[in-house]
Amino acid sequence: MRLAVVGAGINGIMSAWALLEDGHQVVLFEQADPMGATSSASTKLLHGGLRYLEYGDFGLVREGLRARAWWLKHAPQHTRAIEIAIPVYRHSTRWRLTLKTGLLAYEMLAGRYRLGGHYWLNGADLSRRVPRLRGDGLRGAYLFQDGQMNDHALGNWALSQIVAMGAEVISAVFVNRIGTDGVVFTSQGERKFDGVINACGPWAEALLQRSNIGSRFSLDLVRGSHLLVARQYECGFLVESPDDGRPCFILPYEGQTLIGTTEVRHMPSEPVECSDREFAYLSHVHDAFFDNKLEPTSVVATFAGVRPLVASAQREASAITRESAIECQGRTLTVFGGKWTTSRELGLRVAATVRNWNRHGPFEK
Repeated sequence: MRLAVVGAGINGIMSAWALLEDGHQVVLFEQADPMGATSSASTKLLHGGLRYLEYGDFGLVREGLRARAWWLKHAPQHTRAIEIAIPVYRHSTRWRLTLKTGLLAYEMLAGRYRLGGHYWLNGADLSRRVPRLRGDGLRGAYLFQDGQMNDHALGNWALSQIVAMGAEVISAVFVNRIGTDGVVFTSQGERKFDGVINACGPWAEALLQRSNIGSRFSLDLVRGSHLLVARQYECGFLVESPDDGRPCFILPYEGQTLIGTTEVRHMPSEPVECSDREFAYLSHVHDAFFDNKLEPTSVVATFAGVRPLVASAQREASAITRESAIECQGRTLTVFGGKWTTSRELGLRVAATVRNWNRHGPFEK
């Protein structure tokens, strides 16, 4: 079949990859530049999501850990394993036993794809290793390994793979609306396809609304902001925010340090950027754990992305599931949600759904 994929973020690219492997012709539409929005504004981690274990998302974590292994194997030039410390203080809300249990579960869910075992480092040894880490009340830290990427470079590597497989990529073209019969109406005119994949990420629901296509799903838009700081630490850190107890990362990244992320509900009319409030929040996270206070002049860049999470009854943005959903109306398939790490698995699900179009005709999933 000749298929259109709307949205050249990582989910659109990996959906195109899976569809090409199934022998389809694919045209990929992007309103700006491929990998130019949310997909290149992540926390730069390839991971299962250790904190998702707190919400019982074991299947999602297992899928993420196996996907992490795929990226590390196939694109080592843009990925690597990093060591991350979880410091434990007298005032920490997550007890040492809780963290130990979580890390054991993380490794068990990874199975043969685990990167290595975790270990405990006492406070004195940790302070010698990371002398700028605050030592008051420090009991020690668990250290474990996870995956890191350059998301923009890795996504563009994936884009180069699908172009080599025969995908046509059309950039700087706005898709006004789509039809359930496979028609795509763009700023350059109308084109007819055998099917359309709506992989617009945060803008997927808006495209359906412009197209007068109803859906039983809706999106919760959550902004995640980050700071990039001109300093380096001896390893990465997963810490508790002193403001609300949320897990935050302080990670080495290409010779600098990345601090993130926030989780703030986002309105479509708002600019996608790190607000002053988020800047202060992330600075406070850093200063709660390190003696060298973060000065605004040491922040070399800020960036933000909007995560399209499947709407739920959860009030706190951090508690909303990262599971994805796929829905079909006629010859139109829409992707809701999804994680960077598991974009390949999501693409395979898209391709499997399209195979059912041929077997049984379009259906809802």
